[in-house]
Amino acid sequence: MRIDAGEKMLITLTLNGKRRSGRAEPRMQLADFLRDTLGATGTHVGCEHGICGACTILVDGRAVRSCMLYAVQAEGCDVRTIEGLAGNGQLSPLQAAFARHHALQCGFCTAGILMSAAQLLAETPQPSAADVAGMLSGHICRCTSYQPIIDAILDAAGVVAARPDQP
Repeated sequence: MRIDAGEKMLITLTLNGKRRSGRAEPRMQLADFLRDTLGATGTHVGCEHGICGACTILVDGRAVRSCMLYAVQAEGCDVRTIEGLAGNGQLSPLQAAFARHHALQCGFCTAGILMSAAQLLAETPQPSAADVAGMLSGHICRCTSYQPIIDAILDAAGVVAARPDQP
C-alpha cells in the first residue's frame, strides 16, 4: 500500500474499553493521537525519546511508551490510559494508595508511573520493594522522592491481593 505524505489513515482501537476511531498521518505519535484526536489528555509527553516514562500507557496489557509508537501501530489494539484506571467514579486501589502516601506532587509523571505499576501488579501481585524499584527505574520524577511511590505501590499490592479485579 502506498501512502502519500500528509494523507491521513483511519485508525480504530479500543480505548479504555470503548471502540474509538480517528484519522492520523502515518508518522503521528500514538501519544499525540490519544491526546489531540481522541481527547485522552492524561497521557503526558515529556522527553519524546522514551526515556522519562511520562507517556506510558498499556497496549494489549503491556506498558509501552506512547511517544515511541506511531498511531497506526495501535490499529486494532486494546489501549488503556490513566483515564481508564479508575472505575465508576472511584479511584482504583493504586490511585488511592498514591493519594494516601503523597506519592505525587506536580503529577506530570504520575500517569505513566501508575500505568507501569498497574502492569507490575497484574503480573506480580505481591511485588517486593526491589521489584517496584526496578519498575521505577524506567521513570523520571523530579518533584518527589521515589520512596512514597514505592510505599504506595506496595500498599496497593495489599489491596489488590484482596480485590484482584481492580489494579
